[in-house]
Amino acid sequence: MNDQIRQPQTSLHTPLVLNVAARIRDLMTSGEVAIGQKLVTQSLADQFDVSRSPVREALLLLAEQGLLEQIPNRGFFAKAMPESRGDPAEPLLREAGSAYHRIADDWLADRIPSDITEQMLRDRYGLTKGQVSEILVRATREGWAEPKQGYGWKLLAVAKTAESFEQIYRFRMIIEPAGMLEPSFKLDLKVLADLRRTQERMLEGDIARLPAERLLENGAIFHEELLRLSGNPFMHMSLVRVNRMRRLMEYQANLDRNRLTVQCTDHLRILDVLERNELLEASYLMRQHLSGALARKMPTTAPGD
Repeated sequence: MNDQIRQPQTSLHTPLVLNVAARIRDLMTSGEVAIGQKLVTQSLADQFDVSRSPVREALLLLAEQGLLEQIPNRGFFAKAMPESRGDPAEPLLREAGSAYHRIADDWLADRIPSDITEQMLRDRYGLTKGQVSEILVRATREGWAEPKQGYGWKLLAVAKTAESFEQIYRFRMIIEPAGMLEPSFKLDLKVLADLRRTQERMLEGDIARLPAERLLENGAIFHEELLRLSGNPFMHMSLVRVNRMRRLMEYQANLDRNRLTVQCTDHLRILDVLERNELLEASYLMRQHLSGALARKMPTTAPGD
């Protein structure tokens, strides 16, 4: 048996593996994964919508960084997180998103054309074929890239302007309040409790502690899970898609963490009303919440909710 601890080889891992590792670390930082808790590969793969292979590599990487304990024949277990923000795992998120965000920033700033090829991205950003493929898959999933017929890729202008950003919010102001009034809407107290815990943790310290991407994801999940309760899958799928498009613009903005306090407070008010089964009031509060969020973001379109 080889009991030697391998030295971290962060640079050898793909952006997908680094991204998964960063998300696991966020779960540990926020307390969603407790000290001593076992991390199950398949559960994490389902949660992050990836295969088991990158999750396995991410767990090994975090074990190398000293954040997980790998016990032979038993698996991976969470260890105490370092107090310092400068711990060895901190570069994971930066490296995981850097190339993707550089490409997104260049597209938003019109530094690259709408018609691109994989070879052009490899040459311009110094990436491997596999890294470019993963970035384009993610951009396609988030709604701002699509393969062209025959050869090459096209970058789409969704959520690239203040006008399109406003249109996304106005679309949300239509479907999200309406979802709570659908005949098929059904309260799920477990879902509401899970959402409440996340919002309360943010107010208790996660707003200052967690990476911006995780905070943005928490906001998106809140809205998507509530719309899922509508029982209308087309409403839910539409929101998921426009949220992915919206993230493109958010990558370029600076996150105002103070604004997230207002967001979380609004979210908790909506949950209070839903738990009393006052759906009409909850629908009204949701529209007011989205309207206020749009007003605060325009014209700078800073991210948050």
